[in-house]
Amino acid sequence: MAFFVANHLTMMMKILQPVSFLLLAFFLTLPAIAQEADSTSAWETTLVGKLSAAQAGFHNWAEGGINTVSGTISTEGKAARTEGRWSQTYDGRLAFGLVQQDTLDARKADDRIRLGAALEYAGDGFFSIFHPTLAATARTQFAPGFNYDKNPFANDESGDERKPPVRVSQFMAPATFTQSVGLTYEPVPWFMQRFGLSAKETVVTVEKFRPLYGLDPDQTVRPEIGLELWSELEKEIVENVLLKSKLGLFAAFNTPDSPDLIWENLIAMQVNDFLSVNFEFVSLYDKDISKEVQLKEVLSVGVSISLL
Repeated sequence: MAFFVANHLTMMMKILQPVSFLLLAFFLTLPAIAQEADSTSAWETTLVGKLSAAQAGFHNWAEGGINTVSGTISTEGKAARTEGRWSQTYDGRLAFGLVQQDTLDARKADDRIRLGAALEYAGDGFFSIFHPTLAATARTQFAPGFNYDKNPFANDESGDERKPPVRVSQFMAPATFTQSVGLTYEPVPWFMQRFGLSAKETVVTVEKFRPLYGLDPDQTVRPEIGLELWSELEKEIVENVLLKSKLGLFAAFNTPDSPDLIWENLIAMQVNDFLSVNFEFVSLYDKDISKEVQLKEVLSVGVSISLL
């Protein structure tokens, strides 16, 4: 167990180091930037790091079982400031995890880069309820991903007959970026909904992977214009149990009958000052990638540390 954690944490840190250091530096410098711009307005910042691990071992166990070791490192941060009628919000989530079963090589269990930013204006009259908003998001991953069940390239024109595992993704392949302009409605502090005109870009920098994500082989970016509906809920449902839910719907003008959907849910249970239990459920639908809904769930127990 100790060997796995030491060995794979080193690998995780090598992958996470560039982006996590940049994000950390970003959050650490925000208050200084804010004070330079306006000494009466301060940034509200949070940055939490988490390390979780799990292990199961069997020896001469009559009922059978698989030796398993896993570890995940993650960080989540947010910075917000209100100055006059203007509000700025920046948030980010980074995570990377590995799992190893018996004699198999270590496999990626979790991998995400999620960044978001929003600029909101609170005006008078109508705009005191519905706030004009500019927003942007970015989503990709750190490390290569593999399909261990089948070779998705087996039936294409390349004649690829490799047996699994087959690499199907990596950093910026794919990556999804959105930019939107619209109105934000926030009836209570724990719920927000935004609606407006949006642009979405699906980027795949590796030519081989592009058909898997609905792009032509010579197409690095698939741009789309449409309407976006974005909802966020963050509420403590019982003491020390926090529910975070984000639902994004994007309907491109050329395919309004099959909107893209991403629904991210996180239940965070804080046992004490350091120990936490998280359950995450993600649902994703994009007809250009798959005609079926993609599902992911992660249950983790670990140590969390407030960095800011």
